[in-house]
Amino acid sequence: MSIGWILFIIAAIGWHIGLYGMFKKAGITPWKALIPLYNTWCMVEKMELKKIWFFFQLVPIAGQFVTLWICIKFVEHFGRFGFWHHAATVLVPFIYFPYMGYSANERFAGKLVVDNYKKSSAREWIDAAFFAIVAATLIRTFVFEAYTIPTPSMEKTLLVNDFLFVSKFSYGPRIPNTPLAMPFVHHTMPVTNTKSYVEWIKIPYTRWFASPVKRNDVVVFNFPVNDTLINDEERFGSKITYYEAVRALGRDRVWEDYGNIIITRPVDKRENFIKRCVAIAGDELKIVNGHVYINGQKSPDFPDAERYYLLQAPKNVYIDKDKLKELGITIHDGDNIGDVKQTAIPNTYMVNITNAQKAALKLPADYHLLDFIPDSSDMEYSNKSLFPYYAANKSWTVDNFGPLIIPKKGMKIELTPDNLIRYERCIQVYEGNKFENRNGQIFINDQPATSYTFKMDYYWMMGDNRHNSLDSRYWGFVPEDHVVGKASLIWFSWEGGPRWKRIFNSIK
Repeated sequence: MSIGWILFIIAAIGWHIGLYGMFKKAGITPWKALIPLYNTWCMVEKMELKKIWFFFQLVPIAGQFVTLWICIKFVEHFGRFGFWHHAATVLVPFIYFPYMGYSANERFAGKLVVDNYKKSSAREWIDAAFFAIVAATLIRTFVFEAYTIPTPSMEKTLLVNDFLFVSKFSYGPRIPNTPLAMPFVHHTMPVTNTKSYVEWIKIPYTRWFASPVKRNDVVVFNFPVNDTLINDEERFGSKITYYEAVRALGRDRVWEDYGNIIITRPVDKRENFIKRCVAIAGDELKIVNGHVYINGQKSPDFPDAERYYLLQAPKNVYIDKDKLKELGITIHDGDNIGDVKQTAIPNTYMVNITNAQKAALKLPADYHLLDFIPDSSDMEYSNKSLFPYYAANKSWTVDNFGPLIIPKKGMKIELTPDNLIRYERCIQVYEGNKFENRNGQIFINDQPATSYTFKMDYYWMMGDNRHNSLDSRYWGFVPEDHVVGKASLIWFSWEGGPRWKRIFNSIK
């Protein structure tokens, strides 16, 4: 049983035991405190509140605020109106309720005491602000979080400036590694540009009600290779990672030039990315001519997934971009590509369209749409920039990649040179082992090793905009402790005005 489950059980027991004592003092049959929901019904009845407050608890998300409010009102009926009493009700009820239920100094005072108590206006505002912040922080941490799409890597499934709700409960809420942090700020304070968190307390990876990511889910996760970064968002950040810079310039040069702005971040404070999980733990992944195969079976082609194609027009025909947009084709800057695979192809353009647009496209007979499949000579798409960077198979590209096994918890691998290229970072960085290669002999935690058994599940993430996505093909596996939640709903969308058709769409 995980630490998270143990803590949850202890908290639940403390809460119910305390409520049992409070019910007894209030003249309510004590065993009713042990039945979820029915106990709040009994509190509402005893306090003579309107019954609608009980039913408000059933409203998703907002219902949690109502439950907290009912508990605070119940504490007030014990004559406890102080700020810290209310704070304890919200933050540590599993400690505070047993005190209220079994302390000889506490008694049920009833409705008359509440009716005769009047808070100052300032106190009303302070209480409202505090508990709103506490409740919002709890919801953001454990239930759902708002997220904005910053890049086109998931087009057209998700568009830039789509505003999403990300469900934390889909895979189980993750306990923050760094709990001492400024509310509502991810990793950097606005204006001062300083850290929004301190690492005085560090909590190991813990997830309550854990559930694995499912294949083809759209997932928000912490960028795995953002553990060390050159803290200059204009030139580096997550655009050009620290590890890319080291491979290009050498470690000594990078530290000489940028050492004063190189920082590290804990898992929960790394940049948030959003991609589609195309392969889960234990899968064998292979990409053949742009099509993803999992365990030998072709993955579905999502209608809104984009990729580049080559559009060939007749000789001496001028292609009007505005006209092509009307047909559902967008021509990108630098569109006339000239040589392709060492063959001069005039009147040829790079176009980025979705599977649905391709299926619906009706071009004249003398126009041709061809698959764009870059080969290993194309530096932008070749193995030099692809994970695992120095693979035995040097012919890998973004469209012809693998095969590669995705690590699974409990899976055992032999520590061959090829496996070390693929999995050394998982062993050393993500799973926190001391790793050494002493003249060809591998030592893990100072013990000689010829094999390794993984401690976590891993996932393979790719953008739906397949030729315009910084994804697992470039930086590798996503460990389970980096998973934030599942993208579930577009609650707003903006491009020079609201995109009304996208609002409240579920994400597929």
